[in-house]
Amino acid sequence: MKSWLMPVLLLAAILAASALNCHATEKNVSRWQEQLEVAEAEAAAENWSGAETALSQSFNDWSSHQTYLHITAEHSVVDSADAMYRRCAAFASAEESSEFRAELTELKHQLGLLSEMERFSIKNIL
Repeated sequence: MKSWLMPVLLLAAILAASALNCHATEKNVSRWQEQLEVAEAEAAAENWSGAETALSQSFNDWSSHQTYLHITAEHSVVDSADAMYRRCAAFASAEESSEFRAELTELKHQLGLLSEMERFSIKNIL
C-alpha cells in the first residue's frame, strides 16, 4: 500500500504547482493588459507623455517577472512580447499613433497567448 503513496503525493504536488502557475500567469497577464489599456487611452487622448509613462510602468512590471516567465513559459512567446514592448515604446516616443495602436494590439494578443498556453485545457494537455 505504501508503494503507491509517494507517486500519488508527487502527482498531487505537481498538479497543485501547475494550478498555482496557471493562476499566477492569468493574474499577471490581466494586470499587464490593463496597464496597456491605460497607455492606449492616453495615446488616444494625444497625451503621449502619459502613454509613455503607462507603458514604461507596464514594461517595468513585466521585466520584474522575466526570470519566472523564462522558467515557466515558452521562451519564444516571452521574447516576442518583450520585443513588442520595445517597439511600442519607440512608437510612443515618436508619437506614431496608428503604429503604436497596432503594435499595442499585437502585444495584448501576445500576452493573451502567453496566458492561454499556461491554462488548463484539453488542447494544452493533448
